[in-house]
Amino acid sequence: MIIKKLVLIRHGQSKWNELNKFTGWHDVELTKNGKNEAKSAALLLKKEKFFFDYSYTSVLKRAIHTLQYILDELDQSWLTVEKNWRLNERHYGALEGLNKNEVIEKYGEKKVLLWRRSFNITPPKINVHDKRFPGFDRRYSHLNINEIPLGESLEITAKRVIPYWEKNIYPKLKKNKKILIVAHGNSLRALIQYLNKINNQEILEINIPTATPIIVDFNENFIPIKWYYLK
Repeated sequence: MIIKKLVLIRHGQSKWNELNKFTGWHDVELTKNGKNEAKSAALLLKKEKFFFDYSYTSVLKRAIHTLQYILDELDQSWLTVEKNWRLNERHYGALEGLNKNEVIEKYGEKKVLLWRRSFNITPPKINVHDKRFPGFDRRYSHLNINEIPLGESLEITAKRVIPYWEKNIYPKLKKNKKILIVAHGNSLRALIQYLNKINNQEILEINIPTATPIIVDFNENFIPIKWYYLK
């Protein structure tokens, strides 16, 4: 059986991960630990002799920089990188920038877990006049105002991630190209759920760790057959 391998990696620890804040579309730097995590992920890939033909990431610098550190370590800095907002983290609406423990104290652990892990529950939405609204960010100026989220569930996130996968990435895989995607916990959860046909209840239990390579194996017909962490 011929096996094709897709590599997925969540960005390294960001400064808001460290502060236990809901981050979403807010653009934050990696911590020193996050940079080291990215380099460690690259060493795992190097040990297994991975190299790539195409790489994809979001328009958020914690993912962009993680990818850069990985490609540097693999001596593939020359590789073309395609950045797209459709690979962004899910938008956490009015929760963005808030401390997770404080939100749990206010709303209760059960409700916050649903906001964070469920398939179709949307967090409280942000107001379009709020300075945190992405419509004020020039990197999204090319989008129709209706495309810019006020808050997303995993289901809504998947509706932008999956079409991008189908149109832009999967055709390359079907041409036997080796692909690396560095994105975010929920954009990757949406893709993993789709590729591996994980039901909406089981996806609740899946948490994507920072900077840990995930390998998705495809058979000779380019159908996913399993996924696992590279350790």
